[in-house]
Amino acid sequence: MTQASDEQLWAAVAEPGRRRLLDALVAHGEATPTTLARDLPFTRQAVSKHLAVLLEAGMVTQRRSGREVLYTVRPERLEAAARAMAAAAARWDARLQAIKRITEAAHRGDGAPDEV
Repeated sequence: MTQASDEQLWAAVAEPGRRRLLDALVAHGEATPTTLARDLPFTRQAVSKHLAVLLEAGMVTQRRSGREVLYTVRPERLEAAARAMAAAAARWDARLQAIKRITEAAHRGDGAPDEV
């Protein structure tokens, strides 16, 4: 399997339903779409579609057991998603702090942000 792009990773975890599905899958450890649909307000078909997106993004793996397909979360990809979100949050925090400094400097009337 090829490594999914950051865009695929972000798209996979951006949708609230997929995050709920990931939570349910973490709780089960390994489950079929039917089992997951029992715990979620989605149809089995909707669960399958969400799982396909998560599979494409490398967030889950699948394996056949007889006629069933079982899905499992890939913890390393979940950790990568958490690291990517933390890095994005840090970048936004830095941007917001810069905006705050500029705004405060403009409010004081000196036009230049304070040195930190």
